[in-house]
Amino acid sequence: MRLLAVAAIALTATVGATAASGPPTIAGCPVFPAMNAWNQPVNTLPVAANSAQLIQSIGLDNSVHADFGSGLWDGSRIGIPYVVVHGKKTPKSRPTFEYADESDKGPYPIPVNVPIEGQPAPDNNGDRHALIVDRDSCKLYELYALQRVGSHWTAGSGAIFDLRSNKLRPAGWTSADAAGLPIFPGLARWDGDASTGVIRHALRFTAERTRNTYVYPARHEASDSSDPSLPPMGLRVRLKASVDISSLPPQARMVAQAMKTYGMILADNGSSWYVSGAPSPHWSNDQLHALGRLTGSDFEAVDTTGLHP
Repeated sequence: MRLLAVAAIALTATVGATAASGPPTIAGCPVFPAMNAWNQPVNTLPVAANSAQLIQSIGLDNSVHADFGSGLWDGSRIGIPYVVVHGKKTPKSRPTFEYADESDKGPYPIPVNVPIEGQPAPDNNGDRHALIVDRDSCKLYELYALQRVGSHWTAGSGAIFDLRSNKLRPAGWTSADAAGLPIFPGLARWDGDASTGVIRHALRFTAERTRNTYVYPARHEASDSSDPSLPPMGLRVRLKASVDISSLPPQARMVAQAMKTYGMILADNGSSWYVSGAPSPHWSNDQLHALGRLTGSDFEAVDTTGLHP
């Protein structure tokens, strides 16, 4: 408890501080270049012409929910975990993929005890994402529906990203995420994010219904509906500048400020306005729960035409 209290005091002192130059980092590696879409501020970009329609379809009255935190919920860690490995020392595996034609063959440096989303609950049948950062090569390995079958790994899909590059997936390809995007750069993380007092990148979020198309930087759609009122994968939204976040507790305020400055990118189908993050014992679930004061009506869709390379 004392550790959490000290962390909270430090965070209170640094929330709202000016972000350092350069992209976020992990284990000495950049989390994509500074000019990557995930790392680009959108607070000065114009509002999308169809913003009102898109926000209404996601849900004006739905509350924001931090889909990450500390401890366990129903036996599972709260959030999408990741692990940093030395790729030169970690055993390499070539998983069998369900969507092999849109997956990178690898090999993948998967440690025996790799953390998988939904664990440690033994019967969790959720997305079972596994995110692996190789600090030796500065590569990101992401897997969806990862399972150990005997001595072999199987997965729904897999994607490998060079953390020093802006290269996207091939057009129409999925990744470990429905939108064909990397998951890791959109997570609210303690290390490198909250521990510094500021989140310097866009956040990943989900919506219950999406359209059968995608916009930059997404590469894949996951819907059968062509309804133009529904949001496409890759949609960028931001918390309106007029929304007062000063009364939010420090951790919630830091996340909300990132939503204002960098916005959020729609990456998967799921509960509307659920924001993704990595589990950590340093998160305060009570503080993060305060994000529920924000609703869809506090957001606007952003015209990101100016971000295209």
